[in-house]
Amino acid sequence: MQDTPFIAIEGPIGVGKTSLAQAISQYFHYPILKEIVDENPFLSKFYEDISEWSFQTEMFFLCNRFKQLEDIHKQYLLKHLPVVADYHILKNLIFAQRTLSDKQYEKYYKIFEILTEDMPKPNVIIYLQASLPTLLKRIALRGREMEQNIDPTYLEQLSSDYEKAIDLFEKENPSIPIIRLDGDKLDYVNNQADLEKIIQQLEHKGVVPLESTRKI
Repeated sequence: MQDTPFIAIEGPIGVGKTSLAQAISQYFHYPILKEIVDENPFLSKFYEDISEWSFQTEMFFLCNRFKQLEDIHKQYLLKHLPVVADYHILKNLIFAQRTLSDKQYEKYYKIFEILTEDMPKPNVIIYLQASLPTLLKRIALRGREMEQNIDPTYLEQLSSDYEKAIDLFEKENPSIPIIRLDGDKLDYVNNQADLEKIIQQLEHKGVVPLESTRKI
């Protein structure tokens, strides 16, 4: 694991990952890496028929996230420039396990292992949790048309999958600290005190501001 700060934020759809990444980026003056979502040509079809379009959707995300990680490794981390990302590539396995058939997942996992075996790992992971009503409310508020057809049952299952995956990741990667946050109780967008609590936790993990700001 590299010494340069690399913060990754994870959690289910609608929990507020990008908003928190932006706030952290602004405070610490870190470049921000945002997940590519809207460019996925299969995503709207996926929300309408998960079983039919899951493999295409997951492969698109995997290839794009691999490219993004490769780029930040070369352009930032190798140059000792810190980064905050609004996702971690482990999410690919969380979604793939839920949506792919056993045969599809077996193939997918092999590709995932090959692509990510030498990718940079974060120094700190922030894991955002929230109840189903909160997730549905935030999805409605941000108004992405493709997400309005999302099945609440699928979203609830996904939240459970995240819990299990984060617990497993923590056991398998004890050197990477995970900060767990309750999205039902924290409003870091509108409440400065809540944001400061998160900042303090990051500073406790050794995260320090960067003098100049650069954007990816």
